Amino acid sequence: MVRAVWCEHAWLGAGRLADAVRVEVDADGLVVGVLPGVPARDGDVVLRGVAFPAAANAHSHAFHRALRGRTHDGGGTFWTWRETMYRAADALTPELYEELATAVYAEMVVAGWTSVAEFHYVHHQPDGTPYGQGAADGGHHAMELALARAAVRAGIRLTLLDTCYLAGGFGVPLEEGQRRFSDGTAQRWLERLAALRAAVSSRYPAHRVTVGAALHSVRAVPEEDLAVVARHLPAGVPLHVHLSEQPAENEDCLRATGHTPTALLHRHGLVTGRLSAVHATHVTGRDIAMLADAGAVVVLCPTTEADLADGIGPAGDLREAGVRLALGTDQHAVVDPWLEMRALEHGERLRTGRRGHFDPDGLHGIAALGGAAAQGRPGAGFGPGCAADYMAVHPHSARTAGSAREQLAYTATAQDVAAVVVGGALVARDGVHATLGAPGPLLAAAIARLDEVSGPGAERAASTRREGSGCPS
Repeated sequence: MVRAVWCEHAWLGAGRLADAVRVEVDADGLVVGVLPGVPARDGDVVLRGVAFPAAANAHSHAFHRALRGRTHDGGGTFWTWRETMYRAADALTPELYEELATAVYAEMVVAGWTSVAEFHYVHHQPDGTPYGQGAADGGHHAMELALARAAVRAGIRLTLLDTCYLAGGFGVPLEEGQRRFSDGTAQRWLERLAALRAAVSSRYPAHRVTVGAALHSVRAVPEEDLAVVARHLPAGVPLHVHLSEQPAENEDCLRATGHTPTALLHRHGLVTGRLSAVHATHVTGRDIAMLADAGAVVVLCPTTEADLADGIGPAGDLREAGVRLALGTDQHAVVDPWLEMRALEHGERLRTGRRGHFDPDGLHGIAALGGAAAQGRPGAGFGPGCAADYMAVHPHSARTAGSAREQLAYTATAQDVAAVVVGGALVARDGVHATLGAPGPLLAAAIARLDEVSGPGAERAASTRREGSGCPS
């Protein structure tokens, strides 16, 4: 069956705008034909405004959304933020996580993100015990399948990045709050990953939910376990890793191994075309060359990196070296692809004192195609074989009025998104999800329930933590 999306105006790439574009879509949600200059037909999804390829979110920690606006007392530091994050992680149950993630994914969808790579490490019960076969709808995979159900309800395409997390730092054991993240050894993680991939593929089509892999960081996966992963992770599985997010990570890695984090991964054959390196804020020139030579993706999260004072990453240097770039919302201080795109360009302006590093075509390509590449998915677009995922923007809002349509990347925000389509089907209009309603009340209710469990009485003493000993994010 072929359905169609009719766009009042459409951004076709390379600065080309066309009017009255009818996009024909197959049963898998992929584009099979594009007809510009034709009227809409009965039954078409009609998008008013300017339609752009939707954005692919290449890095998310869904439960971090509960921290927004709560970690700035006294200015806050990365480490005080981290304490709040651990309290939230402690409180999660499969039921709570499904509710929160559904709201977070609905917020993403109405903003224009139509796929997400969920960097997931809250695998087990708080004491580290795996969920049993009796766990509600999921058994050992209760937390993972809760995220899958949340994504399906929200209508967002999910790449669930099941994460290996084994240590609290170089030569440092796991802390109490990290026990539920760990499988104990890389081999046990690989076995659980294989079982999870089978469980998900038996329940969901790949265009809805797939399972990839992640290494939390070189601090959290000892070198001997990196070698195990390199030998046994199945070919073709996307692999993500937090990389050089903070200077302390580089310093600790050099001290412990004599290598930068990138060089350590390269030593074990893990820097390849399937790797997505998240942040890469403090990579060296040699690191950049290794990533470029391998055809790796670097996932930049500009609003998170600003919120956590991580620094301004070398986006321009990465792009000039030939590294593929993608964008992610990470801790969800902001869930807005337009602001992430703009922050990428603004960061380069602040770093160099010059304008014009990433033009609109480059920004839309990074947001749509780079993020899809990081997930191993077809990118959104108007060409045959592209995912029929679109975000249409009001061109005459208080923010966009007067803007040249080809420069809306520099002025629009999620508030201006008129409609969102996933696989040719309308999922949101004017900030309201088609089946879930407005995300705000969903988020408020889910966070309130999480607060009931993770309130002040759940806060663990600061003395149980060693500042800088654990792993960022």
